[in-house]
Amino acid sequence: MKSRGKLWLVAALFCTSALYAQEAKKWEIGPFTRPASGNPVIAPRPESTFTDPILKKPVHWEALHTFNPAAIVRDGKVYVLYRAEDDSGAMEIGGHTSRLGLAESKDGISFTRRADPVFYAAYDAQQSREWPGGVEDPRIVETEDGTYVLTYTQWNRKTFSVGIATSSDLTHWTKHGTAFADAAGGEYTELKYKSAGIVTQIDKGRLIAAKINGQYWMYWGEGAIHLATSSDLIHWGPVEDAKGVPIQLLGPRSGHFDSTFPETGPPPVLTSAGIVVLYNGKNAVKDGDPDLGPNAYAAGEALFDKSDPARLVQQTPQPVLQPVMPYEKTGQYAAGTTFAEGLVYFHDQWFLYYGCADSLVAVVRASGK
Repeated sequence: MKSRGKLWLVAALFCTSALYAQEAKKWEIGPFTRPASGNPVIAPRPESTFTDPILKKPVHWEALHTFNPAAIVRDGKVYVLYRAEDDSGAMEIGGHTSRLGLAESKDGISFTRRADPVFYAAYDAQQSREWPGGVEDPRIVETEDGTYVLTYTQWNRKTFSVGIATSSDLTHWTKHGTAFADAAGGEYTELKYKSAGIVTQIDKGRLIAAKINGQYWMYWGEGAIHLATSSDLIHWGPVEDAKGVPIQLLGPRSGHFDSTFPETGPPPVLTSAGIVVLYNGKNAVKDGDPDLGPNAYAAGEALFDKSDPARLVQQTPQPVLQPVMPYEKTGQYAAGTTFAEGLVYFHDQWFLYYGCADSLVAVVRASGK
C-alpha cells in the first residue's frame, strides 16, 4: 500500500506539473518558428545613396548594417521600419549614423524597400539630440484614427533618450521631442533612457494602442523595465514609487537569459490573460544561462495584470527566441543577438521581426489562433 501511495503521489505531482505547464503557456505568444526560407528578410545595400540634409552630400545610408526593426500592418501589407547604419564614423557599435528605412511586404517575408530613408536627423528642433548618431531602434503603434506613433532612440553620441514622432502615412513624420520632456516639471530632461513599447490590443484584426483605466501605458527601459502613462500618446510621465523614483518592474535574474539585464521589446499586447510583454535579455558572462553564450541577447515574455500594468504575474524561465542560426551570430555583435522589436498580427498569425547580431533583420512566426 505504501508503494502504491508513493506511485499515486508521483503520478499526481506529474499531472499537476503538466497541467501547470499547459496553463502557463496559454498566455504566451508563440511558440515561434523560423520560415523555411527568406531569412534574413532585410540586409545592407552598399549601393543605396541618399543626400543627407545636414551634410548636404550623398551618403551610403544603409551600407553597413540593417537591423532592429519596428513593424505595422497597413492596407493588407506588413510595413517594417528598420534601422540602417551608414559607412561613416568609427568602425564600432554606435560609431555610425543611423536612419530609418521603410520596406513593405504582401506575405511578411519578401520585402520591397524604399530607395531613401523615411526618418532621419535633420535641421530641426531635435538635431542636437540626434546628430551625429542619428535615430535608432524604433517601435511603432497605430491609433484608432489611423495615426502612427513612433518611439525611437535619439543618439548624439553623448547621451540618448526616447523620442516621439507621428505620421499618417509612414513616410512623412512630425517629431514631438523626448517622451518625458514635460514630466515632473522637467525632472527627466537629462535622463538617459531608451527602448519604449506602447501597449496595444487586437481590434478588428490589427493592433491598436490600448487604453487601460483611461490611460495609455508604455513599458520602457534598458537595464530594468519601467512603466509610464499618457493621455495623448505624445506626452508621457514615468510611474513613480513613494520616493518619486520610477518603479522597476523587471530586473536581472541570475542563471537566466536576462541575467545581465532585461530590455523592452516590441509594443506589448493586452490579451484576455493580461498584458504580454515581449522583452530582450542580455546574458551574463558569469552566472548566466549556460545554454547561451556570454553577452548574447535572447527574447523572453512576461505577463502583467490587465487591470494593473505594474503587477507582474508570470515570466518565462527560458527564452522564446535565441540566436542559433549563423546570421544571428555573425555580424558587428559577435556574441549573438535576436533582438525583438516589431510584432504584428497578420493573416491570423503573429510575425515577430528582430535584429540579428546588430547587422540584419529576420522574422519568426507563430499561430494567432
